[in-house]
Amino acid sequence: MSVWWPEQGETLIARAPLTFATGAATKVKGMRWFRDAQRNDIQNELEGWPEGPEFTARSTGNTAGRNTVKGAAMAVGVAVMGLLSSQAGSVGPGRSDKGSDSSHDRADEVDDFPVMWAAPGTIARTLPWQLDPSRSSQDQYRTHAVVTDRRLVIVGFPYVKGEESLIDDEVLWETPRSGIEKVELRDFKLGNDAKIAFTDGSWCRVSSIKRERLTRYLIESPGFIPLASLTQPQRDTAERFAAAQAPDARPPMVKQNACGCFRIEVVAPSTVHASFGHSGLNTVMDANGTELSLPEYHQEDFLT
Repeated sequence: MSVWWPEQGETLIARAPLTFATGAATKVKGMRWFRDAQRNDIQNELEGWPEGPEFTARSTGNTAGRNTVKGAAMAVGVAVMGLLSSQAGSVGPGRSDKGSDSSHDRADEVDDFPVMWAAPGTIARTLPWQLDPSRSSQDQYRTHAVVTDRRLVIVGFPYVKGEESLIDDEVLWETPRSGIEKVELRDFKLGNDAKIAFTDGSWCRVSSIKRERLTRYLIESPGFIPLASLTQPQRDTAERFAAAQAPDARPPMVKQNACGCFRIEVVAPSTVHASFGHSGLNTVMDANGTELSLPEYHQEDFLT
């Protein structure tokens, strides 16, 4: 078994599950499309991709009819969800607390649902077909995204239910960070999606149950503080925290939060989980190097 790890001098920052997103609005629910800049379907043009399903968006008439039939059930459902939402921490199965019922991109979320937008020869067209749940069953094969200080890498491995530490990575795709123009979170419905825009104008829409952890250091620069630049008490706390984690834990990564406290994060190959990626090994210390308890955290100190 082999867990992918970057080359010497390169820092692994985050690893989390990743697939192409799936439509959630009624008209496109359960669907996804691969488009060029003129909104043509290009899935049959993608080199090396196996054949996939041909989706057709539901018509407005069908949608209206289905909504009428569901009216009574929805009324009951609203009452039930109202009760559930009154309980602290209840956001619904598979839904993050970032989810929203309001779409700010109707063309690409309600009327259509492209997960690839790519002219010929652009970066998005090179993404691996294994990211597509319609072509690669998550019951048998998993895909993870790995973020380093140099690049974004997609790896894949056979999945065996119940064997979460059984990982044999295959590198499927990668791009340098310089090829990524921006990453935007997309909160419509479940709140697990993100749009990754590349510098050549192409983009993709992906989904991850660990979205914030995965995208944080693609949205912002890593900006980790060299251990040698910390005060001695700060460095002692960071190194002590790392030493208390897995035996193969890498050196701690330290970054100052907006409130002035310091976030300490650690990754270790042995903590990779087939369903969730890397475990969140992190803590917070103040400017004096004192590790804080959870009630002492500022809002900026919490990891999502």
